[in-house]
Amino acid sequence: MNPRLAGLQSYPFEKLAQLIHGVTPPPGKAPVRLSVGEPQHAAPAFVLEALKSHLAGLSRYALTKGSPNLRQTIAEWPTRRFHLNSIALDPERHVLPLAGTREGLFSIAQAMIDRNTESPPLMIMPNPFYQIYEGAALLAGAQPYFLNTTEETEFRMDFSRVPERIWERVQMIYICSPGNPTGSLLSHEDLARLIGLAQQHDFIIASDECYSEIYLDEANPPAGLLQVANDLGIEDYRHCLAFHSLSKRSNLPGMRSGFVAGDGAVLTQYHLFRTYHGCALPPPTQAASIAAWNDEAHVRANRDLYRAKFDAVLKILKPVLAVEKPESSFYLWPKTPQDDETFARELYARENVLTLPGSYLSRTAEGVNPGQNRVRMALVAPLPECVEAAQRIRNYVESLG
Repeated sequence: MNPRLAGLQSYPFEKLAQLIHGVTPPPGKAPVRLSVGEPQHAAPAFVLEALKSHLAGLSRYALTKGSPNLRQTIAEWPTRRFHLNSIALDPERHVLPLAGTREGLFSIAQAMIDRNTESPPLMIMPNPFYQIYEGAALLAGAQPYFLNTTEETEFRMDFSRVPERIWERVQMIYICSPGNPTGSLLSHEDLARLIGLAQQHDFIIASDECYSEIYLDEANPPAGLLQVANDLGIEDYRHCLAFHSLSKRSNLPGMRSGFVAGDGAVLTQYHLFRTYHGCALPPPTQAASIAAWNDEAHVRANRDLYRAKFDAVLKILKPVLAVEKPESSFYLWPKTPQDDETFARELYARENVLTLPGSYLSRTAEGVNPGQNRVRMALVAPLPECVEAAQRIRNYVESLG
């Protein structure tokens, strides 16, 4: 076996299963699961129709690069969304379809990390973080460098806190904006600073933007990495890779469809890797993806549903918990009145509501675990269930005195 597998930690949901093992929640209370960020809104009917109407495509192999129509559609969507007017996004050079962002975020590290260095290569990532980043780094032979995102940094990555000696060893950095689990956003200025560092130190920016279309202020959509690169006039989107998905945007997590766009030289080599990797999207998935990326009405309706849930849930929780509305995403990241594991276990035991301990999403760095004494709540269930869960959480917190 690959000895690097020994460095992997259990996935957060495996830890949660162990935490609640043997606990029997009240049988009279229906379960509400806020622990997993799996969208539960209805998938768009027109996308499902496109999927079904192209099933004949299963009789042939799909290209790793996807169809020309899919690549063109992918290139057009970020061009519209992020106003890429200075540097054209070439569908032949600057985009590749992915089997969801998770697959791409993992495999890009395997393709790009060079282990033939005097010191182990470093990969910077936010802390707390999506655990795929850590696993991708370790299995690629790199060393994770955790950059804490706390109240002090407004839950954003503060790149000024990274020492110069670290930047000299960095080959790749993962960023996530909107952030999981905090919902925080990196500003245009933050991204511009990071691009400057990437140009100076020659590393790749892997920007996880899978929550970019779930924002609460309709007039102010989050900035994206390619948008800032475009504004700065970065030729060929050098050093910049943005990862997007239909899972959250279009409520299609099971379809496993997304894309990566950016640095043409990197994507040429990544395409070679993916040809061997074997994750081409089936033709029906490509057809459904084209339909989804070409429509914004269902995405706006999706945001409306999340806004309603945030408003209703926060009205119930804010009087008893230290919790704020995020800038984007569908997560709440409240402080807990007791340690996060006890809170999650006892809330489940008494109220049959599952949340995810924040310490499962982070690592101790600089003597601090930034997820400690917080839990992640994913407001993905229908509005009535989220309201019911919020009331049960409030009942539990009030019972603690």
